[in-house]
Amino acid sequence: MSLLGKAGRAPAAVESGFAAHQAGVERLLASYRAIPRDANVRLAKKTSNLFRARAKSTAPGLDVSGLTQVIAVDPEARTADVAGMTTYEDLVATTLPYGLAPLVVPQLKTITLGGAVTGLGIESTSFRNGLPHESVLEIDILTGSGEIITATPDNEHADLFRGFPNSYGTLGYSTRLKIELEPVPPYVALRHLRFHDLGDLEAAMGRIVADRAHDGERVDYLDGVVFTADESYLILGRQTDEPGPVSDYTGMDIYYRSIQHDGPAPKRDRLTIHDYLWRWDTDWFWCSRAFGTQNPRIRRFWPRQYRRSSFYWKLIALDHRYDIGDKLEARKGNPPRERVVQDIEVPIERTAEFMHWFLREIPIEPIWLCPLRLRDTDREQGDRPWPLYPLEPKRTYVNVGFWSAVPTVPGQPEGAANRAIERKVSELDGHKSLYSDAYYGQDEFAALYGGHTYTELKERYDPQHRLLDLYSKAVQRK
Repeated sequence: MSLLGKAGRAPAAVESGFAAHQAGVERLLASYRAIPRDANVRLAKKTSNLFRARAKSTAPGLDVSGLTQVIAVDPEARTADVAGMTTYEDLVATTLPYGLAPLVVPQLKTITLGGAVTGLGIESTSFRNGLPHESVLEIDILTGSGEIITATPDNEHADLFRGFPNSYGTLGYSTRLKIELEPVPPYVALRHLRFHDLGDLEAAMGRIVADRAHDGERVDYLDGVVFTADESYLILGRQTDEPGPVSDYTGMDIYYRSIQHDGPAPKRDRLTIHDYLWRWDTDWFWCSRAFGTQNPRIRRFWPRQYRRSSFYWKLIALDHRYDIGDKLEARKGNPPRERVVQDIEVPIERTAEFMHWFLREIPIEPIWLCPLRLRDTDREQGDRPWPLYPLEPKRTYVNVGFWSAVPTVPGQPEGAANRAIERKVSELDGHKSLYSDAYYGQDEFAALYGGHTYTELKERYDPQHRLLDLYSKAVQRK
């Protein structure tokens, strides 16, 4: 069915969706005008998927309360119009009844579509579908100058369309995004492949990305987990409508533990498409173990509705506010711990090299792997089509995610482990995401994240510098 009826008018539900959205946009604009010109502009939201600290502000924030819904879905065109603050949990809940899903669904339910575009998102479809911003067809953006403009790949704001990804709200905030959707059947059949050598894993991953198949079976989803240098896994998913039993990892069973096995043959499993998309959220990958929820005696009494990333975020916020973790370490006579919560990308042929270095230097495990390639599309692309996160087209990268803390060493500079990781990633021609702590010098940061292109966009769309610049926000944490 199309969004337009026989008379060319949108159905009432669609008209209502756009009317409600417009009312939300008006509240956003009113809140923007109410912020003093010398105050930092921030979103007035209760949750965040950012790990970097930021300075406190007493100024009112942007009212985004009316920008949290899916506006309309067109199942015939396989597109959706979505308000910028809509969570992927709500987006997926709206599209799955049509047998459709976003081309990339980041792992945590509370990540918003706008956040995944102005930041970066990734998941196990990224080896074939790229990153979330690559499925955006058009985007409405509240710029620093206080106006809302529509950016597309080929209109007068195409420069902002290309520069918006990885700008983290420093060029504006998305109010509406029109995105592509893809068909998804009800189930995902899984194969867990074990490797005893990281070089073998790297080679197998490259073959699967190229062939989109393994041992004659199609691969629609691909990610991996490294436990040690001699125990790592690739997780291969195949879309299927074949009925049959499925596993449930929202109860006592823990998804990442289900991956492990000893035999040479792949271990097989099945999930509903809904449970597959949110397989990592229940235990925040493996990070819920820090709260004791993976202890069977505790897990049995931990309410199911609180086994999700949004609740763990609240616990992390309490730790940050009251330094609970450092105080507990001090009672044991241990030094404070350095937070090492990062996602980085390196070219696939450098994956094993990075992993061997990381396992030797940084005492964190497990580690998540997710291959990605920029999409091959009909759009005209240059050498670096997304200038603020300049991955090369037709080149495969691997996202490496590690989320924990390490002991600090007396005499070492603040962020010693994170600084070492930054140096190694740059040495391997990689990049890292900016949702967490960063320590780059200003010149190196500019070379990595847009340089003159960013400066030109800032001058055009935020000439009065109402919004923080990217270096101030990501590194100086203002």
